[in-house]
Amino acid sequence: MQQRVDPTRLAGELTATNFDGWTEALRADFANHANNDVVGSVVLSETERVRVWSIRLAPGERLGAHRHTLDYFFTALTDGESVQHSDDGSTRHVSYRAGDTRHFDFAPGEYLLHDLENVGAEPLGFVTVEHVR
Repeated sequence: MQQRVDPTRLAGELTATNFDGWTEALRADFANHANNDVVGSVVLSETERVRVWSIRLAPGERLGAHRHTLDYFFTALTDGESVQHSDDGSTRHVSYRAGDTRHFDFAPGEYLLHDLENVGAEPLGFVTVEHVR
């Protein structure tokens, strides 16, 4: 059985619920990519134990809906701000400082389906490391 990650584990300020402000295109992205496991822009390295992703977003650029099911962590490489939508219909505004790191562990069947949009004035960068099971 699939279940969403507990939303209290997510960072940032909750700015909307119940899909408030979501466009039809955004809803379609989530519907069409509900099982998308491409969680970054480029795979930098992969072994039997880890997969390392780079994410670089210019101001206004968005990483579309993607599903996390593997334990992972990310580290912000730059200061910046994002808006993230989650499949529960919530929208969050998140601020980052270079070096900020967050870890996520998933129980069997648990997932996080979200997107990431750079709403800041400068490029936003992350390294994400998935623990391959």
